[in-house]
Amino acid sequence: MPQAGDGGYWGERLPPERAYKRRAGSVAPAVEQDRAAGGRNKRNVDLGGGRLARASITLRLYRRTRRIRAYLRWSRDGKTEEKYVCEVGNDSRRGNLAEAWQRAREKGFIVEESLPPESKASSLEVRAVMRANRHKDTEPELVLRRMLYRRGLRYRVDTKPLAEIRRKADVVFPRDRVAVFMDGCFWHGCQEHHRPAVKNADFWHDKIEANRVRDTETNDRLRSAGWTVVRVWEHDDPRSAAEQIDQLIRRLRAMQLEGC
Repeated sequence: MPQAGDGGYWGERLPPERAYKRRAGSVAPAVEQDRAAGGRNKRNVDLGGGRLARASITLRLYRRTRRIRAYLRWSRDGKTEEKYVCEVGNDSRRGNLAEAWQRAREKGFIVEESLPPESKASSLEVRAVMRANRHKDTEPELVLRRMLYRRGLRYRVDTKPLAEIRRKADVVFPRDRVAVFMDGCFWHGCQEHHRPAVKNADFWHDKIEANRVRDTETNDRLRSAGWTVVRVWEHDDPRSAAEQIDQLIRRLRAMQLEGC
C-alpha cells in the first residue's frame, strides 16, 4: 500500500474514491479546507499590494497514470487561478489535503494572515470564529437547512418562537412548536472545541458564561411554553442532526393525529 509522499501510485488499480472525492453529507468545503490547512489564516495567497486571497486545494485523479495531483486554487479579480502543488498518495482525502497544504507551505505558495492590532481576539483562529458567528446563515446552518428541506420539511428561518422572548431560533417549526438552535462552538462555550481566550481573558470568560446562562434561560422559557428545543453544535454531523429533527417532527405530527 502506498504511503504519503510516494507520488500517489497505486500499482495496477485506480486509487479508491475516498482518496480524492468529497463524501456526500460531509462537513462544508470551507471547514474541510480549514482543518486540512491547520486554520483559515493558513490558506492565503499573496496577491501583492497588501491583498490576500483565500485558497483551496483541489484533488484530481488522472486515470491513465493512476495518480492524484493536488492544485492550489484561488480567485483574483473574479477570475480563478491555480498552481500545481504535488502528487499525493494517501488512501484518504483528508490525508491528501493535509499533505498538499504542507507542501504548498514548503514551496512558499501561501502566506499566513496576521492579526490586526485593533482586534480583541487572542488569535486568528478565534477571530475567524468570532466573525463567522456574527450573523445568520452560517455554513453549518445552511447545510442543515438543505438537508431538512430535502427530507420534505418546511420551516421558518431566524424567527422568534415566542414574541415575548427576544432570542431568535435558527430553524422554527411553528405548527409543531419546535425550535432548533445552531450553536457556534466559540460563542456558546462548546466543551469539546471552545478554547479560552488569552487576550482580554476575563472579558471573554464573562461573555461566554453569559451566553451559556442565556441559552439555559431560553430553553427553560420555551419548554415552559410547550415548545421542544433542539440544540445542534456547529461541529455536529449535519446528517445525524437532520435525521434526529426529522424523526422528532414526524413523531410529534403522528401524536397530533392520534389525538384528533
